[in-house]
Amino acid sequence: MSKKIVKILSVEDSEDIAFGIKEYLSKRNFELTLSSSIAQAKKKLNEDFDLIILDINLPDGDGRDLLKYIKSETDTPIIFLTVKNDEKNIVEGLDLGAEDYITKPFKLSILHSRINAVLRRTRHSANEIIVLDEYKLDKNQKRLFKNEKEIELSSQEFNLMLLFMENANQTLTRPRLLELIWDSKDNFVNDNTLTATVRRLRQKLDEPLLKTIHGIGYRLEL
Repeated sequence: MSKKIVKILSVEDSEDIAFGIKEYLSKRNFELTLSSSIAQAKKKLNEDFDLIILDINLPDGDGRDLLKYIKSETDTPIIFLTVKNDEKNIVEGLDLGAEDYITKPFKLSILHSRINAVLRRTRHSANEIIVLDEYKLDKNQKRLFKNEKEIELSSQEFNLMLLFMENANQTLTRPRLLELIWDSKDNFVNDNTLTATVRRLRQKLDEPLLKTIHGIGYRLEL
């Protein structure tokens, strides 16, 4: 399965810094969108970003005000990247809700490392939603959607779909599936139940996503 592209919005008015960040991170599985002002950034906030890198000194205002605006609308993690390196500004930035605060000048490798650290800390909640093509699965609510229309699933069907979506395009053996899927009484699902559950799930998906790998198990192909 291909590694997920991480989408980042960089709000930075220095073209040299913005270009350097984009060049470095684009080679490391990140997709960078650049904005040089608060006004430009606000126009892009209708897109889904995994993280925002935000300067404080921007030509049309203070990045801290933009952080307040973003945090009132979304839980997207934010890293301040700024020349303001005194303790007062750092504490204020973190108290406002920034996940990290990096001062200029900085090393791109350090920025990369800090981005990964923030994503590891914050993704526990984001990972409750899995999106693959037109399908969206909500772990907390135990619901599956296709093009925003819910597909009603039983508990066993949901647990099976969760395993398939977490391991898309990988073959899962029948013994492995039987190990991982539990019924409501915490007893292992037997082989016949697995076969029946896969059949019902296929019918509800109404398309040939679940492939039988004869003699081995099943694979969700997207």
